[in-house]
Amino acid sequence: MKPVKIGLLGLGTVGGGTVNVLRRNASEISRRAGREIQIYRAAARGKCTCDTSGIPLTEDAFEVVNDPDVDIVVELIGGEEPAKQLILTALANGKHVVTANKALIAKHGNEIFAKASEKGLMVAFEAAVAGGIPIIKALREGLTGNKIEWVAGIINGTCNFILTEMRDKGRDFADVLTEAQAKGYAEANPTFDVEGIDAAHKLTILASIAFGIPLQFDKVYIEGISGVTRMDVSYAEALGYRIKLLGLARRTEQGVELRVHPTLIPERRLIANVDGVMNAVLVKGDAVGPTLYYGAGAGAEPTASAVVADIVDVVRTLTSDPENRVPHLAFQPQSMSDIPILPMDAVKTAYYLRLSGEDKPGVLADVTRILANQHISIEAILQKEPHTGETHLPIIMLTQKTLEHELNAAIAQIEALPSINKPVKLIRLETLG
Repeated sequence: MKPVKIGLLGLGTVGGGTVNVLRRNASEISRRAGREIQIYRAAARGKCTCDTSGIPLTEDAFEVVNDPDVDIVVELIGGEEPAKQLILTALANGKHVVTANKALIAKHGNEIFAKASEKGLMVAFEAAVAGGIPIIKALREGLTGNKIEWVAGIINGTCNFILTEMRDKGRDFADVLTEAQAKGYAEANPTFDVEGIDAAHKLTILASIAFGIPLQFDKVYIEGISGVTRMDVSYAEALGYRIKLLGLARRTEQGVELRVHPTLIPERRLIANVDGVMNAVLVKGDAVGPTLYYGAGAGAEPTASAVVADIVDVVRTLTSDPENRVPHLAFQPQSMSDIPILPMDAVKTAYYLRLSGEDKPGVLADVTRILANQHISIEAILQKEPHTGETHLPIIMLTQKTLEHELNAAIAQIEALPSINKPVKLIRLETLG
């Protein structure tokens, strides 16, 4: 059989890693795919991160997607444009696509997959979520006999590194962020990472595959970690919890929860002990129960591992009937569900509250009365002794599960008390049992 010819778009970190893996493991990869895989040509601007000897290069990516000899286009340039147009052009030209572009899939995947299905082509995107962890394949194929109840993931290594350092070394958020940028874990503009947008892109994809719903990035509740203090991390630890930026998708009778936010998780849970830049995804299926997927969520070769796996999958199916391939989002396109996405006000969970109240009798009683009037039960209270000269002291509370709109109403009343400093800090709590 003649080799399968790859057109590679982007030779940055992931693109360079893909070249290295394809070349180093060429024999093993060919044995698995059943055919030789050849990097036929590549498009790149600026300095490449790998040895490109023997690979024809161009700065015009459209030359690659319009080349009639290219069988599979591998898009690793990132961003929405020109990546979207390149992928749609490749599909129009009858080429299969592999991409690691989470933002593009989360925001434009419905359109892209519709075009691919119309043309009988594959768009593979394992590397778009959790780097080298094969979570897409696990959800789409390995757990296909299950009704997925929920998915919870630590899916941004930058945030996980920052929160780990804050916990282990008692450091402030801003201090650790500077180190993360110096080490290359965070961009010069870290907003996408630390404000939860990157994790929300990934959660959008996971939820769609888990529940058979269209990709709906615009309906994800997103809250980052920039407001988490070392005090919160310390108090959570004292209560037996760890704070993680968690992406959570849960099926309920009322609809689907789609949310990314800092979350207290019991320290005994395996996922609470995922530290540094590592990622982990916990999936609860009705038949299998909870399953945990752990590994490197970013980096040149971990992500390239997922890219190459997708290439092999496409090669294996080049001659198969398009009607019998694994659907892009696990469910047949005509069977996608219109389950509503719940607003945060309708979500029911437990909460961590941090208040700063005057050091005088009756303050705690006022707060607990307000919570009781909103039918909110208290699970635990941690009250610190004031230091000399302090007029206010922190009060930490864990609530039992309650609807968020009820808690917000209670917080508004608490913040109106003259004895309480605003704002009251809220962090959601999930036991993941």
